[in-house]
Amino acid sequence: MSVALSLSTHPLRPTRPRRDIALSDHRDRAIDHDDHAQLLLRSDRGDRLRPWSVADAPILVETFADPSLIRQIGEPPSDLAAAERWINDRTAAWESMRGYSWAVVSDATIVGSATVSSVDRRHGTGWVSYWTTQAMRGNGVAAAALRALAQWSFDDLELLRLELGHRSNNPASCRVATAAGFRVEGLERQKLRYGCERFDVELHARLATDPFPPG
Repeated sequence: MSVALSLSTHPLRPTRPRRDIALSDHRDRAIDHDDHAQLLLRSDRGDRLRPWSVADAPILVETFADPSLIRQIGEPPSDLAAAERWINDRTAAWESMRGYSWAVVSDATIVGSATVSSVDRRHGTGWVSYWTTQAMRGNGVAAAALRALAQWSFDDLELLRLELGHRSNNPASCRVATAAGFRVEGLERQKLRYGCERFDVELHARLATDPFPPG
């Protein structure tokens, strides 16, 4: 897949992923389903990012058969009905401008997801999350998708600050965040509980004014 880049006039961001279809420059305009369903981003790795569709439900069920992904979300899409609810929830978030979830596609196959949620337009902030399929981990898919998502969030949503967190015992997720330009900012002790075990969460953030990370 080809990489589409455009030059930026911002002195700290010499290049950035091109938006094939962009949102209106007016950030307060409502986005209807027909508009957002046609959006497409390309990462600097060449993968496509597009909104989730109900047609993706079967592959979502297959993907979340992986035990390592099940605890990543509150309601794992373990069957078609749950997968359709998961996708419909993200469509509703798009339409209410609360969050924007993208399927990451490589060679016509969904290989991950990248999301900016908890969008606060007053303060210009958002919370980022991401995951990839087991077969695609470790090859730069997540970091490239996160770079594309961050640039779109800064350019189209006009956010200033993006935040994310990962378990402190998850070095792979830390590498993804760092490669996408998210700096470590602190530690939340005993933030998450899975079963009987609690985990610290390392916090990262990236500002629109930070240098654009190398792809």
